[in-house]
Amino acid sequence: MKKRISLFLVLLFIANVSYAELKIGFVNVAKVLEKAPQAEKAKKRLEKEFSPRDKHLVSQGKEIKTLEEKLARDASVMGESERRKLERDIITKKREAKRAQQEFSEDFNMRRNEELGKLQRRILEAIRALAKDEKFDLLLTEGVIYASQQIDVTVQVQEKLASLTD
Repeated sequence: MKKRISLFLVLLFIANVSYAELKIGFVNVAKVLEKAPQAEKAKKRLEKEFSPRDKHLVSQGKEIKTLEEKLARDASVMGESERRKLERDIITKKREAKRAQQEFSEDFNMRRNEELGKLQRRILEAIRALAKDEKFDLLLTEGVIYASQQIDVTVQVQEKLASLTD
């Protein structure tokens, strides 16, 4: 991949040296992603959406712990059938809690990935808009070993992204 980029850059330089000066820039997408206002909004949406389920999982855990404490504390004074019933109840509740936790994790990861995909598309949109507005010949994102501050347009992309807020 690096060889292709290098070859592409060399060909661009050779082809355009006699015609015009190239305008090249670099964007640190990770930095843009980290500071994007849309990222904070997405985080709040996810928290709002998944907070009730998270609270329910916490309450299930507390209920199981209470039952386990009761079993440990009162096992010696309980009848055999009562103790077995409580043990089965604890096992059933643990199984339900584990299943609910797995479903929660899967649903949360799926929604987080959806939000991340939307944000990545917005960032790409901002990068393209900046490239057109500022008349860049080439904007690079990944695979760059070094980029001087003169060609780093990350801040401009962040500003463009902020102007594209929902």
